[in-house]
Amino acid sequence: QVQLVESGGGLAQAGGSLRLSCAASGPIFSINIMDWYRQAPGKQRELVAIISSGGTTNYADSVKGRFTISRDNAKNTVYLQMNSLKAEDSAVYYCHAELQLRTTMRTYSYWGQGTQVTVSS
Repeated sequence: QVQLVESGGGLAQAGGSLRLSCAASGPIFSINIMDWYRQAPGKQRELVAIISSGGTTNYADSVKGRFTISRDNAKNTVYLQMNSLKAEDSAVYYCHAELQLRTTMRTYSYWGQGTQVTVSS
């Protein structure tokens, strides 16, 4: 069974930094896209950043210039470096991956359990 496990969330002050990690495990043949979403209380879930297997990235306008997404293909892990944090960045952050299973050679979508990020102003 495939699992996505997030870590690195917690408390930070405005202007500070956090680094989120998401490690995928299981019978994985390849990972196409890995991305990060976030959801604040009472708000819709939104895409924060996305990275392809070839390294192409895209960011939400609200985090552009402050956040950096990267991946280590050998470790099946995606990272989100969050700098210059603002109070409005507070949310539950979810890791997502589009990957191909070794057992079926078909592509599936998986979600992590989420990790809380709280930024104090």
